[in-house]
Amino acid sequence: MSLGQHLVELRKRLMWAAAALVVGMVIAFFITDPVIHLITEPLRVVAASEGEEAKVELMFSTVTAAFDLRLRMSFAIGLLISAPIWLWQIWAFIMPGLTRKEVRYTVGFLAAAIPLFFAGCAMGLVIMPHIVELMASFVPMGAASFYDAAYYYDFVFKLLIVVGVAFVLPVFLVALNFAGVMSGRAILKGWRVAVLVSVIFAALATPAADVVSMLMLSGIMVLLFFAAAGVSLLFDRRRARRDALILPPEASA
Repeated sequence: MSLGQHLVELRKRLMWAAAALVVGMVIAFFITDPVIHLITEPLRVVAASEGEEAKVELMFSTVTAAFDLRLRMSFAIGLLISAPIWLWQIWAFIMPGLTRKEVRYTVGFLAAAIPLFFAGCAMGLVIMPHIVELMASFVPMGAASFYDAAYYYDFVFKLLIVVGVAFVLPVFLVALNFAGVMSGRAILKGWRVAVLVSVIFAALATPAADVVSMLMLSGIMVLLFFAAAGVSLLFDRRRARRDALILPPEASA
């Protein structure tokens, strides 16, 4: 294909991806209420624990704040709903230039990365109520807690994204091993650094006083690191065995 044909193909793929995103946003706009109910559950738990006189509410500080929040949520949810379509459009544009082996590896990476990302988001949902409840415990007696809706949503969304991306990082370690950049032994050798980074990341992602959430998050990340190191060691062993079969006897001698 010429450069012009590639640009035409890219435009067509982008139009399909954009159309899928718009449809996903329209659908998501009508399901924002259950999502808001889900992420504000910790606020109701805090209000119930502090008694009937406690004021723990979500606050919309401007006239259009509620509508703006729903638009932002619709974009994020619509992006997830339309993911199969726009991911396929990206894949269909790139795939003709890949070899069969590269296609197989890419499918394997996506098959591992996508579930890990959503598992990380689910982990973020598990951690998030503990963070909100813990931070609310520092509010002085008799004071009211009014959470700005946009700030609260940003806090929840960023927490889910950060934890989701952290869960995908071991897949990139395996990808580096596939590319021959790092051996499995080299990855495993850096386990002390990985443990330290996991603990620091968990400490930054969770409040300092929430030790349980920090240990839970860092523990899962350390397990994923060792799983990536184990997979890389297996691939190194298989690669060495294949190379030994390919090399002639005099070369191996």
